[in-house]
Amino acid sequence: MAEFQLQRTVPLPVDEAWRRLTRWHRHGEAVPLTRVTVTTPPPTAEGTLVVARTGLGPLAFDDPMEVTVWQPPRDDSPGLCRLEKRGRVVRGWAEMEVRQGPGGRARVLWREEIRVRFLPAPVDRVLARVGRHVFGREVNRLLRTAE
Repeated sequence: MAEFQLQRTVPLPVDEAWRRLTRWHRHGEAVPLTRVTVTTPPPTAEGTLVVARTGLGPLAFDDPMEVTVWQPPRDDSPGLCRLEKRGRVVRGWAEMEVRQGPGGRARVLWREEIRVRFLPAPVDRVLARVGRHVFGREVNRLLRTAE
């Protein structure tokens, strides 16, 4: 099981950082060969189902996720979202926390634990590095650009 985390502090209000990170369809724009869809009606809440489809043709696979914690930021309370990965290929979870940082900036903490079927445990360190790199780029892009 590969685990990684990353942090970002950005010149955005907490609610805007949260909004940018939880526009699920935009996640696919930042990850090569990936399309993200939401299979339940809006708005996002506990029970929302998100599917990331990665790959090309017969080499593609689905990464279905369920929102199990949905606590948007309110007043001085940080926002927290947890997605449980429930696929046949990818298992684990991801959490996004958005809180007030220094100088009115938003601080984002992304934590993830991922298991990929068919990959042996010795590959976990490489998978964690790759995950940190890919999701770091994704988080940077999501926070940098508004819809």
